Amino acid sequence: MAHANPVEVEKSLKGVNYPAKKNDLIKHAQQQGASQDVLETLKDLREENFNSPVDVSKAVGEVDRQQRRP
Repeated sequence: MAHANPVEVEKSLKGVNYPAKKNDLIKHAQQQGASQDVLETLKDLREENFNSPVDVSKAVGEVDRQQRRP
C-alpha cells in the first residue's frame, strides 16, 4: 500500500486549525483535493488527536516506519 510523505500530507492540511482530531484532518484533506495516498496515510495514523503539524508529521513518519518493517 502506497503512503504519502510528510510534505505531501502537510500541503493537504494547510489551513487546519489545531488541535484537531484525525477525522477532522481527513475531512480537511478531502476538501483540499488530497490524493488517495494522502488520505490512506491519514487513515492509518495511530493517534486520534493532534496538537500541531509537528504531531502529524511525527505520526506520518511512524506509519512510514511501520510499512518498511518486514
